[in-house]
Amino acid sequence: MMPAVIAAGILAPHWPSGWHELLSVFGAVLAGVGIGFAVWAGRTLGRSLTPFPKPVPNGLATGGPFAFVRHPIYSGGLLLFAGYSLYASIPALVLTVALGVLWAGKSRLEERLLAEAYPGYGAYVRAVRWRLVPFVY
Repeated sequence: MMPAVIAAGILAPHWPSGWHELLSVFGAVLAGVGIGFAVWAGRTLGRSLTPFPKPVPNGLATGGPFAFVRHPIYSGGLLLFAGYSLYASIPALVLTVALGVLWAGKSRLEERLLAEAYPGYGAYVRAVRWRLVPFVY
């Protein structure tokens, strides 16, 4: 899905010229924040970082960006792709929304696995209410 967002930004018609400059600046800021947030989350996870949904032993992170949202790498990725889409095109933005839906589903699977692996995960979920986006989801 991520390559599709990038391809849509390259191949699809771009934003109207009157909007392109403003959206490009806003998009660059969003993308930068997203990269920073995802890197912060990755560094917080350290050796526990894995691309697979199955959690590693003793790998539950609750500090750093994990104190704000339960899946900050996905949050950072969504900000990055939203920023890129605002720079690039409407189809890229539509595909970024689809990517968000996909990652929301993956995060649900991960949360089931995390609850099985870590006895304290339920308390963490109650303490950090937002899965991907503060005040939204």
